[in-house]
Amino acid sequence: MQIVASLTDPLLAGRAQEQGAAMVELRFDLIDGDPVAAVTQCREHCSLPIIATYRSAQEGGRYFGSPEEWKAKVAPLIPLVDYVDVEQQFAREAGPVKEAGKRIIASHHAARMLPLHVLFVLEQELRAYGDIPKIIVTPENEDDVLNLAAFTRAAKKPICTGVMGERFRYARAILPLFGSELVYCHTGDATAAGQYSVEEFVAIRKLLG
Repeated sequence: MQIVASLTDPLLAGRAQEQGAAMVELRFDLIDGDPVAAVTQCREHCSLPIIATYRSAQEGGRYFGSPEEWKAKVAPLIPLVDYVDVEQQFAREAGPVKEAGKRIIASHHAARMLPLHVLFVLEQELRAYGDIPKIIVTPENEDDVLNLAAFTRAAKKPICTGVMGERFRYARAILPLFGSELVYCHTGDATAAGQYSVEEFVAIRKLLG
């Protein structure tokens, strides 16, 4: 598993690296100012791979633009970062990312749990345009958590799975044991409810062995 430090402040990238993150995500939908300058600041403070993300309002973020506007915002960042998070709704605009040889985290965030057969179809759809499918759901009960773990174990790898919200936040720690590649944590302000800090997750990983 790799710990991703999801950041709203690029100046915290160095701290994230020191704490044990393997990658950093710049949440540009939550960052004010020039995105190119933010990447430059991040590079000055750490040597980790960088994920560029504009999380849409439909999927829990604060980006409200169209797919065409998303493409225009991402374009100047492509040469500067290592990964681009591309939500399924923006998949048709992912061509320049692929052409530049950058890796795509193909993401989908659902406000509910999805049936197992839907999860497997979704994984195939995301993998069709991305390198690492990222499927985040909102469990309603423990059975949903168990089903998500079963899906994670059975899915083709690499895969990233996770949960939204506080109620079943422990699933964030369990899913990597079943094969989830990335664990999104925070350094500084949390970018999602229920996130562990990088320091917390490093400690959890040691306890889990």
